[in-house]
Amino acid sequence: MLHNFVASLNSRNINGNRLNVNGNNRDDNSNGYGFGMALTSKAIIFMKTYKNLYPEIYKLSNLILAWRKARKGKTKKNYVIEFEKDLIKNLLDLHEELKNQTYNPKPLQTFILRDPKTRKISKADFRDRIVHHALIRVIEPIFEKTFIYDSCANRKGKGNLYALKRFYAFANKVSENGKVNGIFNKNQVKGYCLKADIKHYFEEVNHKILSNMFRRKIGDEKVIRLVEKILGNSEIGGRTNVGMPLGNLTSQFFANVYLNELDYFVKHELRAKYYIRYVDDFVILNKSRGQLEDWKLKINRFLRNELKLELHQDKSKIISLSKGIDFVGFRNFYHFRLLKKRNTRKMLSKIRKYKKEELTKEKILESFQGWNAYAKWANTLKLRRMAVGKIYKQTD
Repeated sequence: MLHNFVASLNSRNINGNRLNVNGNNRDDNSNGYGFGMALTSKAIIFMKTYKNLYPEIYKLSNLILAWRKARKGKTKKNYVIEFEKDLIKNLLDLHEELKNQTYNPKPLQTFILRDPKTRKISKADFRDRIVHHALIRVIEPIFEKTFIYDSCANRKGKGNLYALKRFYAFANKVSENGKVNGIFNKNQVKGYCLKADIKHYFEEVNHKILSNMFRRKIGDEKVIRLVEKILGNSEIGGRTNVGMPLGNLTSQFFANVYLNELDYFVKHELRAKYYIRYVDDFVILNKSRGQLEDWKLKINRFLRNELKLELHQDKSKIISLSKGIDFVGFRNFYHFRLLKKRNTRKMLSKIRKYKKEELTKEKILESFQGWNAYAKWANTLKLRRMAVGKIYKQTD
């Protein structure tokens, strides 16, 4: 079916752009079907202005790559199988709807996840996810160049483990390579950390402020209207024009754009050297508690005045580096790090379900491999061996 689809698209000449399907797509070629569509991304990366972007979004070459991204790891899902039963028609329909600006996203499906926090997760329809990928493919390179180096979430080459490495590099500098305050307690490492969390971040993002951020970089009003359609496809707590759904690809990217303003304020106005942000959590390291107290007040004022946000007072504290800092899933001390207890409880809970035959062996091994890859970054050798023993121990 895919070969016929490719041949059919190659025979079309839409907007004068003939598709070159030559198997040279190195970005994502896991299933053996390569689409050589480099011209779209190259044109965007090196373009001098940011006008006339909308045709790049609905271009068929971009929609094909967006479809490939959206289906990755989900090829056995019923909604993917259903969409691909008439793949050519469905992609062409999306192309026409976007081109004619008649596209409207379908209502989100929502469900509650307790892990251990109670979160409301929203899932977009598969065709809408293709549009999300198509949009991000075009506009992300524009904004990526403006993000600070230590904005670590949802970016290529970054992530939570990258944030962890940066945290320890900064802790080394602030503490003068682990210098202690006294000779009798080697845990009394010098330095402090402002560990901060933005209160109800995804629920409070202001759509008008976010749209204006996009308008500063993008001079194509059609792109802005598409962004606003995606933003408007949810009501958070019964309110309109505020909030983004957890679970959407676009929400992850929009979150970085919105808080890029905070990043610039901290780095360029406050001139804080040792600052790392991961989504709505951030840390600032410094030798002086007083300096961090001052910055905390100024950051909260900036968030309220400019972004209509505020720090979570219970979760935003200044902590001595010697006491350990909770960040990106670990409790980070200078000489060692611990896995957070909830991550361990979650894995042990899955093992108990496996022993009760509520999970298959395939599922428990898949879960363990993911957990083990993460847990090994902490001092957890005994814990990981114990988990392996529980999985393979014969049930009495």
